[in-house]
Amino acid sequence: MKELLALLTGTYGPSGNEEPIRKVIEEEIKNYVDEIHTDVMGNLIAVKKGASGSGKKVMLAAHMDQIGLIVTNIDENGFLRFSNIGGVSPLNVIHRRVVFQDGVTGVVSYESELEDIKNLKLNKMYIDIGAGSREDARKLVNIGDVAVYYAPMACQENRYFGCAMDDRAGCAVLIETIKAVKNSPHELVFVFTVQEEVGLRGAKTAAYSINPDLGIAVDVTLTGDTPKSRPMAVNLGAGPTVKVKDSSVIAHPKVKELMIRRAEEAGIPYQLEVLEAGGTDSGAIHLSREGVPSGVISVPCRYVHSAHEMVDKNDMENAVKLLTFILENEINLG
Repeated sequence: MKELLALLTGTYGPSGNEEPIRKVIEEEIKNYVDEIHTDVMGNLIAVKKGASGSGKKVMLAAHMDQIGLIVTNIDENGFLRFSNIGGVSPLNVIHRRVVFQDGVTGVVSYESELEDIKNLKLNKMYIDIGAGSREDARKLVNIGDVAVYYAPMACQENRYFGCAMDDRAGCAVLIETIKAVKNSPHELVFVFTVQEEVGLRGAKTAAYSINPDLGIAVDVTLTGDTPKSRPMAVNLGAGPTVKVKDSSVIAHPKVKELMIRRAEEAGIPYQLEVLEAGGTDSGAIHLSREGVPSGVISVPCRYVHSAHEMVDKNDMENAVKLLTFILENEINLG
């Protein structure tokens, strides 16, 4: 898991520019699935056919994309002005190193005349790539280019921290589940989605095309276990979570009950999750066509959307075990 997660989090892939991460994931899974293709939106869709014709069609989604900074202007001194792709907090990007797809790096800073940093906005910030003029900068970067955090993964004990755990941690769980599932009665459609961070766009089109009987998203969620954090009954290392609700979905009660029952049958630790803000691909899946019963298994993650998001090895491995146990057994939502 450590080597896979380091590879995934170290690969470029902001919303709308997922090709590099898609190639890496395809290489990881192509020998473990029956079919694989990329759709018009750029979603990577991999199918494991069921052992019988009586099972469900299950869509499992984890988003490949990450948040980023898109260049909007280059001033006469070569500093890059930018806007956000996804949920970028000004406080999280101060003096962070960022990298563009071609390897050009820079550091994010802000206008020094700002008196109160609490009022910092992205339009008062810039990326310094070391250029001395607009002409020099244009040799390296163009308007519309996107930078992401440059923060190679590190680990200590069972904790992994680095950029893009949201949602490369979920992608790693799906990849390991693809490899782990040996005999399922269900048709399993694994979707590594695009543009989740800007509105669940890839999951929306993929769900319409696949028309599944059941949808399960795998993503990260916040925790409530750091000093003076917002109260939330999720702790790092206490197991993957079964989502009850977030701002995009109220989990289907039958799907939630299925996840809880399977976790308890297999002796897998789990937590219940109510996320007050934020959503996942299940928010798009459950509204597809006439509606799809949907739920979410989440990996607890500290410092989401920062350059150093933190997850726990055991939470991820238990998420793989839970998903595998669900997929290898009967799914009855009646």
